[in-house]
Amino acid sequence: MTDKGVAVHQQLVALLKDNEARYRVMDHEPVGKCEEVSLIRGTALGQGAKALVCKIKGNGVKQHVLAILAADQQADLTLLAQHVGGLKASLASPAEVDALTGCVFGAIPPFSFHSSLKLVADPLLFARFDEIAFNAGLLEKSIVMDTADYLRIARPELIDFRRS
Repeated sequence: MTDKGVAVHQQLVALLKDNEARYRVMDHEPVGKCEEVSLIRGTALGQGAKALVCKIKGNGVKQHVLAILAADQQADLTLLAQHVGGLKASLASPAEVDALTGCVFGAIPPFSFHSSLKLVADPLLFARFDEIAFNAGLLEKSIVMDTADYLRIARPELIDFRRS
């Protein structure tokens, strides 16, 4: 286990416990690819909560966004930018991801613990399954949790931003 992400994992588990969420933590091989980790977890690819750290610019907007969508979908970054009021969106740099999440790529959970990181989620992720699954701050730890509990605790802004 690497040190990067340990604090985020501990903060996340404490948050879920404190809010009486229905969840389970899984230990597994360190995998950052959605397809591989869903097989290891025994969950459908569409249950996976893929987390993208994005930078939105234009129209006077300069905003970092943690955009969550189902792992079997692709993000439409232009649509994401429009929803936030900007003109364009791009993926954040590795340094920005580190500063805003404290996690390596592939281990970012669908929760924002940084005041400068706005949390948004595509509603399709929550419409198809009773549980969602995600890496929990570390590539070797996943959480599978109740969808309703996620929405209650994380409170993301729900916007459609997947490619059609």
